[in-house]
Amino acid sequence: MPSGSATLRNAQGTVVGTLNLTQSATGVRFTGALNGLAAGTHGIHLHAVGRCDAPDFASAGGHYNPAAAHHGLENPAGPHAGDFPNIVVGANGSVTVDLTNPRVTLDANPAGGLFDTDGTAVVVHAGQDDQKNDPSGNSGARIACGVIQR
Repeated sequence: MPSGSATLRNAQGTVVGTLNLTQSATGVRFTGALNGLAAGTHGIHLHAVGRCDAPDFASAGGHYNPAAAHHGLENPAGPHAGDFPNIVVGANGSVTVDLTNPRVTLDANPAGGLFDTDGTAVVVHAGQDDQKNDPSGNSGARIACGVIQR
């Protein structure tokens, strides 16, 4: 079964956690713990380019969206392949992540494959994703980023 991981860092380069990826019959499961984040609700997305240049992580490009859908799990014309439910960081700055994305795969070549020629990144945003508005759900600045590796 294909697998991968993404080590996320903040704008200062500090590791905030690692997410492990496993292929399942229902999609790709992302599990792990993130620490050192501001308490509250944060958007988390897959981004189209496997680059995480600090401080703003703009190098990760837009959301991973090979089907050219609209953003948001609640958008009737969506979602992007890289959209997830929000994560909620506790008062201690940590969150356990356990999300499954049925729109992507860790297989080598098919549409939705995360190991395409320019790679894919996982990005945590400063604010809550409203799950409706294009292109990013008004989720704010990118505060942590990790490139998905095999």
